[in-house]
Amino acid sequence: MAADMGGSYGYTLGYKSVERLKPVGKHSLLGASGEISDFQEILRYLDELMRNKFNPLWNSLILGGVKIGQKYLGMVSMIGVNFEDNHVATGFGNHLARPILCDEWHDNLSFEDGVKLLEKCMRVLLYRDTTAVNKVQIAKITEESVTISQPYSLKTFWGYSAFQNLKVGDEGSW
Repeated sequence: MAADMGGSYGYTLGYKSVERLKPVGKHSLLGASGEISDFQEILRYLDELMRNKFNPLWNSLILGGVKIGQKYLGMVSMIGVNFEDNHVATGFGNHLARPILCDEWHDNLSFEDGVKLLEKCMRVLLYRDTTAVNKVQIAKITEESVTISQPYSLKTFWGYSAFQNLKVGDEGSW
């Protein structure tokens, strides 16, 4: 599981060190996109074992875990759409990262190759999503523990000609 560490107010990037990955118990990991304050509220609910009294929160969530040899990875959208798969994503990740994961993920992927694949996805999202940042964390879930990496910056290259003159080729577009 991977998440960038950007926190926005609308389209204004206000924070670059917001953790979006949290262990839930010993065997599960929760990742979120959307409103950070709502994610914090969800974490408070989990900590207090409270039930939501149908005051909907504006988050899409990913839950992953391993227990007694059974792996789980699933997501639920802001409107309750949910599914399980070998790879899931929220936000723009559904549109930009999932196609990459569909092409490149396989059952025998090593942890190191998995990290490279997640970094590739996060880099694509960084280049295409105006509210993403290059500071990320990667998490690993095993039967024994949940480990979340220290934040680190993805290597990027902004020297592509398409990034130099953003108006070129826009004639006739919206």
